[in-house]
Amino acid sequence: MNKNQKLADMLKPQIILAGDIGGTKTRLGLFRIKDDHCYLKFEETFLSKNYPKLEVILKDFLKSQKEIDAACFGIAGPVIEYNVTTTNLPWHVDCRSIQKKLSLENVALINDLVANAYGIALLKESDFVPLNTGKKMKGNAVLLSAGTGLGEAILFWNGKQHVPSPSEGGHVEFGPRNHLEMELLKYLFSTFHHVSYEHILSGEGLFRIYQFLKDIKGYGREPKWLSKKMAQEDPANVISETARRRENKLCATALNMFTSIYGAAAGNLALQAMAVGGVYVGGGIAPKILWKLKDGTFMQAFRDKGRLSDLVTRIPVKVIMNDRAALLGAAYYALDLLKGSLEK
Repeated sequence: MNKNQKLADMLKPQIILAGDIGGTKTRLGLFRIKDDHCYLKFEETFLSKNYPKLEVILKDFLKSQKEIDAACFGIAGPVIEYNVTTTNLPWHVDCRSIQKKLSLENVALINDLVANAYGIALLKESDFVPLNTGKKMKGNAVLLSAGTGLGEAILFWNGKQHVPSPSEGGHVEFGPRNHLEMELLKYLFSTFHHVSYEHILSGEGLFRIYQFLKDIKGYGREPKWLSKKMAQEDPANVISETARRRENKLCATALNMFTSIYGAAAGNLALQAMAVGGVYVGGGIAPKILWKLKDGTFMQAFRDKGRLSDLVTRIPVKVIMNDRAALLGAAYYALDLLKGSLEK
């Protein structure tokens, strides 16, 4: 590429395609670049399970947009050598296939939590709700997000800024902290040979806790109106909303157990990464149960770390309320990719 062509490419209106690919929803957005910033032009959300692969969704989304300068997709799964097999979808996404589909060289695949981590720096203070004020310190930070699955990412502090790095920590073995959680682990062993935190800290996980308490422990009965509602709607939403309205003890106990385990997992991740720079709670579940996260159950479990309880007590903890964080992060990753190619 000669200098005149490079200049022409830099002056023309440039368009970035960004994606947040989850087990339930795929959100795509087109961004216009101006003054080194990305401005969202158009976005659309698709039900992931209705499509056999990402390329089909891209075809539907890009009907009216023929020219793209760079693209980045945050995908829920381990990205290894430009490929990813999604954890909660029967998809395999190959970067070369996407490049061919888009007729575009500047394409990147990153983990969805990495995209979310990049997006954190782009959010406003009003996009967060604090669970623990803590003490502002320079250092590593972490992100964990319960939704269809449980994602985690580490934001390493390099002395000047946070650098997001992927993690599949949501799939490590669940570590019970008390007798009730030990019984939950035993209960889940009847279904899974490997019981991970994701089996518990997810939408399906909340329902599993509910079933455990109903079937094994007898923490309350399931009335007919609740059974009917469970059959017609998403069980996790029904459990959390019923608990919020204080309409059923079983739902309240299940959500309390879920929240406590969530807080403990967040505290574990904070210790593992020495995340004195902060803990961020993302994903689709947290905003829906914010009232429960704020009642002290989450932070009590977060702080209960034995000799290092004083350390984690000083760590700021915030809930991400902006559901576009991953989409924004993917867009700015694509912008960096584009800038790098123009500088060559």
